[in-house]
Amino acid sequence: MLKKILIGLAVIVVGVLVVALVQPPDFRVERSLVMAAPAENVFPYFDNHKKFNEWNPWAKMDPEAKNTYSGPESGVGAVASWDGKKVGKGSATIIEWKANERIVERMDWKEPMEGTNTVEFTFKPEGENKTKVTWAMYGKNEGVMAKVVSLFMSCERMCGPEFEKGLADVAQLVAKP
Repeated sequence: MLKKILIGLAVIVVGVLVVALVQPPDFRVERSLVMAAPAENVFPYFDNHKKFNEWNPWAKMDPEAKNTYSGPESGVGAVASWDGKKVGKGSATIIEWKANERIVERMDWKEPMEGTNTVEFTFKPEGENKTKVTWAMYGKNEGVMAKVVSLFMSCERMCGPEFEKGLADVAQLVAKP
């Protein structure tokens, strides 16, 4: 009986490893929302980390997290770091920036898992005085363990709904007179 249980467990482990290994290494989570404001009114909520934390869904999830800021207040080189029980530990650094059009950040995760991903915000005019804002995060699941974890902890399921909440909150902020 014990032998059958061990063989069954081995088959399950091998099956999970095989499924994990055939997963694509790249992932991308993306959400967009058209906001009733021109890009110059929306952009500052993304360009400045302190302003970003006014609506950041993860800041709301873990209000006790410690946030620190370094470098310039906005633009290339601006850095926000966090350390919290629910949100873990990491930092976001603006590495590319074009006013009212695009922001690219390097996200360095320290805890609960280490990794580096890219976050990109784009701002496109959409009709008169409206802006389509797209929030994307992408990167690679490199290594067997990262691929196994991605089978059980989908970045799409974990981040997609939070991106939607955050974009909706910004839309409300910029729509206020």
